[in-house]
Amino acid sequence: MELMPDQRRHRGPHPEDQQLFSVENLAILRSATRDLSWLLSHSYATTSSLKLVGDRYALAERQRKAVARSACSDAAMSRRKGIRIASSRLSHEEIWIDGYNVLTSVEAALSGGVMLHSRDGCYRDMASMHGSYRKVEETIPAIRLLGDALAAWGVAQCRWFLDRPVSNSGRLKTLLTEMAIENEWHWDVELVPDPDVVLKECQRIVATADSEILDHCQQYLNIVRIVVAERVPDARVVRLDV
Repeated sequence: MELMPDQRRHRGPHPEDQQLFSVENLAILRSATRDLSWLLSHSYATTSSLKLVGDRYALAERQRKAVARSACSDAAMSRRKGIRIASSRLSHEEIWIDGYNVLTSVEAALSGGVMLHSRDGCYRDMASMHGSYRKVEETIPAIRLLGDALAAWGVAQCRWFLDRPVSNSGRLKTLLTEMAIENEWHWDVELVPDPDVVLKECQRIVATADSEILDHCQQYLNIVRIVVAERVPDARVVRLDV
């Protein structure tokens, strides 16, 4: 089933990303990420800390967004590393997937968008969704990469969770379901008011890079980083973890 058309054909880079994330700017962005992480580790408020760091380094708005997505406190980093599950341990397991978080990130990687190697080890994209999801040229290839990876790991069952309020979620559910049937992947796709609420409280392994979920769930799979590192060799990874 086709999703509604969109003027955008890719989930790719912003026109200014080449300059904003250039080699010359990486040292500044890494310093900013370290400073914000230090402030968060000492219980300073996120919003005011980001403004302080952003102003200090004269960061553009998109650079501030990247730093915010890449930074985390020492406690958060330690917790997230402690609950991370290796792909080698997934045989016969059930995985719950944060649908839009995972899918849009792999789409972005395939289309040359910036992938942030964040302090906690997760890969995060710079794409934004504003209440609507649209299919792009990378959508089906991204789903196929994820499906092939999950099958190769021997995952017994996957439950995808999509935000019901997001426009076109029903169409994406149909696409995911049809591809699962075609490829004999054992997937269920659910529309829920807020996947974060479900995934924070579940006892299953969660596939996500969402910071809020990672700070509450019991186990998680760093699926975007694994899939991108193993299957998207030309991805544009910006390392802000050092």
